[in-house]
Order: sequence, then structure tokens, then C-alpha cells
Amino acid sequence: MPRVDEGWFELVTEARPGAQYKFKIDNGQEVADPASRFQPSGVHGPSEVVDPLAFEWQNPQWKGRPWEEAVIYELHVGTFSPRGTFAGAEVKLDYLSELGVTAIEIMPVSTFPGDRNWGYDGVLPYAPSPTYGGPDDFKRFIDAAHSANLMVFLDVVYNHFGPEGNYLHLYAPQFFTDRHHTPWGQAINFDGPCSRTVRDFFIHNALYWLEEYQLDGLRFDAVHAIKDDSRPDILTELAETVRNSLADRLVHLVLENDNNAAHYLSPNIRYPRLYNAQWNDDIHHAAHILLTGEKDGYYSDYADKPIWHFGRCLAEGFGYQGEASAYRNGKLRGELSRELPPTCFVSFLQNHDQVGNRAFGERITQLAAPEKLRVALAAFLLAPSPPLLFMGEEFGADTPFMFFCDFGSDLASKVTEGRRSEFSHFSQFCSAEAQARIPDPNSPDTFLRSKLDWASLQATAHIQWLQFYRELLNFRQKEIVPLISKITPRSGKFKVIGDEAVSVNWQLTTGPTLEVIANFGSSAVAIPARERKLLYTTSKDGPSIIEAHEIPGLCAAWFLNP
Repeated sequence: MPRVDEGWFELVTEARPGAQYKFKIDNGQEVADPASRFQPSGVHGPSEVVDPLAFEWQNPQWKGRPWEEAVIYELHVGTFSPRGTFAGAEVKLDYLSELGVTAIEIMPVSTFPGDRNWGYDGVLPYAPSPTYGGPDDFKRFIDAAHSANLMVFLDVVYNHFGPEGNYLHLYAPQFFTDRHHTPWGQAINFDGPCSRTVRDFFIHNALYWLEEYQLDGLRFDAVHAIKDDSRPDILTELAETVRNSLADRLVHLVLENDNNAAHYLSPNIRYPRLYNAQWNDDIHHAAHILLTGEKDGYYSDYADKPIWHFGRCLAEGFGYQGEASAYRNGKLRGELSRELPPTCFVSFLQNHDQVGNRAFGERITQLAAPEKLRVALAAFLLAPSPPLLFMGEEFGADTPFMFFCDFGSDLASKVTEGRRSEFSHFSQFCSAEAQARIPDPNSPDTFLRSKLDWASLQATAHIQWLQFYRELLNFRQKEIVPLISKITPRSGKFKVIGDEAVSVNWQLTTGPTLEVIANFGSSAVAIPARERKLLYTTSKDGPSIIEAHEIPGLCAAWFLNP
């Protein structure tokens, strides 16, 4: 390949769709195309030529749905269905529509080493994993979802490459930099010499998924691990490019950011909002303590006043808005978020991290009393913030979701060791014997045990959970969604009532106040006597709540107050 400008090499030749190719570096190592559209034999095999215009879309006029309607369902393609493929997931689209979700969030699908992975070890970010199907299979799933009036979001990873199958160091060392470091080693070079090409690689990846695959949005994994001192930084430039390129569609961009950097969610002169929302870990951690009493690890930051953090998150967004985090050795964490609308914060009781990063992958239904869990769900699923469900939680799935991967033998043993040592700071895993009981991520059994058991939906307990979720989501769509756009900016307020109850209010532009009172305690709590219209309650007593001027124990109630 003749050398051209700025480090590029070029060869013009003929290739039809289906042709396979590799690049040979200095007559030695053969590597895949770093922007390969498909890797039929995995990360070490050849790339395949794909015609990006060949797929015939059945819904070319689809423009998406408003963010206020978002109810997100996160799923892992390999464990969501028995087949573990895009086609297998497509079979469940009617089920998801009937459940009441409006958006499906797919965990990363970029080609990863081996046959099973969460997706965060991807090394070829343009190529959907052949384990799940080819490019057309993914497009067919998205097209079918649009037919069912469902949006589809994709989780993308721009903070690191996986440890196996990434050959960029060999022929493009400028992709990485020693100026910054991450938990995965050298940082990706977003702000040093030659970084323009690197920035374009990821910006065009975002555009590729949104344009070529007609996706409705992206979730950006752990952006706090993206190191960039330039202005505009990569997150700003990427979002501005997407907004400019796809202004005729409703495209939604969501961050995962442990720094609670509210400025990415704030409106600016040119754009109403660069990023629609951020995953709100704070509200999960506070709720988890209220439901389970667990206070180890990162939960310790919320242990003293979980109900206060829970209320603050519902009313103001983040629990940490610049306060010192003891878990982070006193580091100040977060920015003021009370100026932002509640739609900027994605709430959840479960997600792949909060389930899968437990040693045994237990779900919240196995850790919390069902009465308390119903209180939390009635608060989460009806609150103005967009809720996220993790696959199977809607029927109280008993199957765990554990950490799994499929690395080569040398790396596999290190990953198993690392996984077990991660839990050493939790009291129940301080001994080597306890750590040895943690499932091996590389074992096929760990993956197979993480698959959803759809047959369990025949059991009464699972049917009851499903009915409860459907009831709440149906109520949300009919009664709460029409109110979300009427919430007055900066109007969220909360008040702790006793040790385990909180009242949260949002003022509406039309005059009334939307209010939720959630009582996680077993005793009733008094509420001020005033005119209230009861919208929904988990209590069997219903309207008597207003007459008694109290909220029973283990109860959530929603009101519209004149």
C-alpha cells in the first residue's frame, strides 16, 4: 500500500460485498480493519466488505419519540433470549411493547474476543459481534422495534479498548498517550499530537451507528475515564457534531459519568441540550441501602442518611453536587444539578453494573423485602425522571446476571484472579476462601446461568411482579408523562419525614403541584392536612389516606395538589 499524507497508506482495488480482507503490517502481523463493518471469524480474523446501503428499511420515515416518553429497558443480547442473537431478541418486541417500555438499550455489541462477553471488552467498535448475527440482523431488529413504536439505544465504549485483539499499538501508537492513565492503562489520545484522527474515529463511530443503523440514541460508557484537556473536549465536539448532523430526528444521548458533571446536561446558546441525561447512580445507591441495609463499598457514602439522598435525587438530580465523598478519600464530587429538569437523570433499581458487579449477580428481588421494593418501584417508575429497567426485573427474574467473558488462557487466569481480588474490600469476601467461591468469569457455566429463564413466567410470583410493572408503566404513560413538560424549572423540593419517609414536590406551570410521599418504614407517618387529589397508591386503603392525614407504613402515594 503506497504511503500518502500524514501517516496514511492507500490501495485502490475492487471488492464486492462478502469479500474478506486483512492488512499486513511490515510484511508481518496481519490485522483486521480498525473500522471493519463485520468480523465473521472474530477479532483475529479477516474483515468483510459490507454494502451499507443494501438493507431495505421498512420504516424509513421513523423520526423517533420524545425524551419525556422514555422508559428504558436495558438488555444483553447474548443472555436475553435462549438463542442469544438479534433475531432471538426480536421475538420479544411485542412483549416489551405490552410491558410499557418505549426504548430498548442494547449493551455493547462491538466485536469482542471469544464467544461471550458483557461487551465492554470490544476492540472493533464499528463491527457488531458475529456471536449475535451480522449487520443486517442488527438492522432488522432495529427496524422491527420501530414497527412496534420502540426506540433503540446502543451502549458504546469510548474510554478504552479491550485487552485482546486490539492491534492499534502495533501500527498506530499515536492512538494512545502516556500523558493520561485510566484503569485500563494508557489513555486514548484525545488531546495530544495526532489526536485529530483519533477524535474523528470516535465521532464518526457515533454517527455511523445513528445514521447507518437508524439508532435512536447512544449511551456513553464511563465517560469520567475519558481524559481530555482540550477545548472543546471530545464529549462536547461529539455531541455538537451529532446535533448538527441529525437535526431532523429525535436523537437521544445519555452519559454514564461518575463525576456528576452537570454542565454536559445544561443548555447553551446553540443547543437546548447537548446530552439528554445521565445515569444517576446516586439514587440507586440510596435506594439500595433503604431496601437492603447494605453499606459496604461505595454504598458507604449514603449510609448516614439514605432517605435524604433518595429525596434529593428525585427533586434535584444528583445526590452529590460538590460535596466531599468519603469513599473517594474526601474528594469533592459533582456539580450543582438542581437547576436541571428531572428528565436529565435516568433512575434505576437495577442495571447490568449494579447486578453484575455483585459477586454472585443477585437481583434486588433476592435481597429486599417485596413490600419495600413495591414502595421504591412506585416512586421510581412514576417519577418525572426517565426510569430504566434491567432485563427480567419486570417479572422478578430469579436468574443471576454475573460477570462473564471468554479470553485466551493466559489472560483468562488473570481476569479470574482480578475479579476475585476486587471484592476483598467487602467484609464478606475478605478471606481467600470466600473469594474462591466467586464464579469464574471465563467458565461457560457462568454465562449460561446468566440467561433469562422465560419459562419461569408461568409461576404465580413472577406473574404478579409483571402485572405490577405493567400497571405502573401504564399509569405513567397515561397520567404522568403529560405532566412532565409542565414541570416548572428548579421547582423540585423534598422534605424528610421521620427516619425512612420523604415527600417530594414538583410545581407545574398549570398551577397544581405533583407530589410523591414514599414511606419505607413500617410505621405510619403524619402528613399536613391540605387539599389533595390522590393519583396512585400502593396502599389498599386508597382514599382513606387523605382522610387520615397519614401515609401507612411501607407505602408510596402520588398526589396532584391544587
